[in-house]
Amino acid sequence: MTEPAPSVGRRVVVTGGTRGIGRATALAFAKTGARIVVSYRSDAERAKSLAAEVEAAGGEAETVQADLTTREGARLLATTAAEWLGGIDVLVNNLGVDGHVPFGKLSEEEWHRVLDHNATSAYLVTQSVLDALAPGASVVNIGASVALRGRPMGVHYSTSKAALVGFTRALAKELGPRGIRVNLVAPGVTETEPGAGLPPQLAAKLTALTALGRLGTPEDVAGAVLYLAGESAAYVTGTTIEVDGGI
Repeated sequence: MTEPAPSVGRRVVVTGGTRGIGRATALAFAKTGARIVVSYRSDAERAKSLAAEVEAAGGEAETVQADLTTREGARLLATTAAEWLGGIDVLVNNLGVDGHVPFGKLSEEEWHRVLDHNATSAYLVTQSVLDALAPGASVVNIGASVALRGRPMGVHYSTSKAALVGFTRALAKELGPRGIRVNLVAPGVTETEPGAGLPPQLAAKLTALTALGRLGTPEDVAGAVLYLAGESAAYVTGTTIEVDGGI
């Protein structure tokens, strides 16, 4: 285990941070001089490259391989963060998976896979790091704008992200007396890969529906996370910020 280093900038934990929105968020914090603990499930090479990018951007990074859908994995992340950071100023519950299946064919296994990654992991991680959250800390959950509208072929995905809305609002009220803020960022269709991994015609249709005429980028979402984690949002808690280009 890496020994704690002198505190430089904010102490940040990002779950599922080796790709997409999580990676962009970790790098955005790195540019502010943050010390960051990032979890990943299996891709050690991506984790290694992220750590190098964080260092190059001006931050410090420690990566943790853990299954955050389990209590054991959440505790491993919490222990590493407590030992390496000494405390947590920002927790970003970014871990998540997608799912596309007609409701009539939605199996229990697929239901639990999506709910466990998108909602249960946020509960397990946040509860595990609760004592390490510093006074005035910020918890930012990553949801999805479809939670507010629903999406066909994705009832389980929409449900899992909608659960985070209630989780955020209730936890904000419970942790408010400690000065801890809890907020949610709800991205729209985001290009974590070219065309958001969608068929070209569908990507074009969704792009046309946005007020800004483009799909979102991971950096767009990371900007909202940095705002909610910062002093400018000192009186913002229990809220959901949609980052969807006005779709």
